[in-house]
Amino acid sequence: MAPREARHRILVVDDEPRMIRFIRMNLEHDGFEVAEAADGLRALQQVRDTLPDLILLDVAMPELDGFETLRLLREISPVPVIMLTARTEEDDRVRALELGADDYVTKPFSPRELVSRVKAVLRRTEAPPPAEKATLKIDDRLSLNFDRREVLLEGKPVKLRPTEYRLLYHLVNNAGWVVPHDQLLAKVWGYEYREETHYLRLYVNYLRQKLELDPANPKYILTERGVGYRFVDFRRSEGQTTSAS
Repeated sequence: MAPREARHRILVVDDEPRMIRFIRMNLEHDGFEVAEAADGLRALQQVRDTLPDLILLDVAMPELDGFETLRLLREISPVPVIMLTARTEEDDRVRALELGADDYVTKPFSPRELVSRVKAVLRRTEAPPPAEKATLKIDDRLSLNFDRREVLLEGKPVKLRPTEYRLLYHLVNNAGWVVPHDQLLAKVWGYEYREETHYLRLYVNYLRQKLELDPANPKYILTERGVGYRFVDFRRSEGQTTSAS
């Protein structure tokens, strides 16, 4: 008999038992294994005990809310997190993403939407972009090797989160060309995210903070207002700078 395929384990964190039951039923129907926690402190312990593949984290919880739980979680684990909340303000969405959330789903949501978002986040955090089998020297400061998943700035490695890495790959792979917002969102986050431009703005800012000498005046990742983003055409400006790895 062939071994049973391992199932993704999802940790659901919510102080409402009915919501946990609703989410559990729909996730298990789609083949996921589900763990649960009723508050932030138990969630942090569950992360250590059960090693989930993804966390669904409610914002409005007593004592330790979702934002504070996420802040503490990011000190111990890079596990993907989708925030669940009834709040619709953009400031809350941005705050969640800045704290390290991978996505943000507003209540009420349909089971189909939730499962779709879970699958999309798992896809982009697990699947690396196609390999580039050469070292790309952007300039004297920055070089990249996608085959080795290596980003070097002034000779020192730069740590990128999976989503940052995928975004950089697609920008560099189209160096010199403007990549429209919706195309980047579809390729990096998934087709269902093509209208979520605030994700893109935030992650472009993350990359600029890590790579640019002056993030306020970027020279690598350029904004084409109202259209998209363009990575500097380093091959044209510097000549062919690709060398065999």
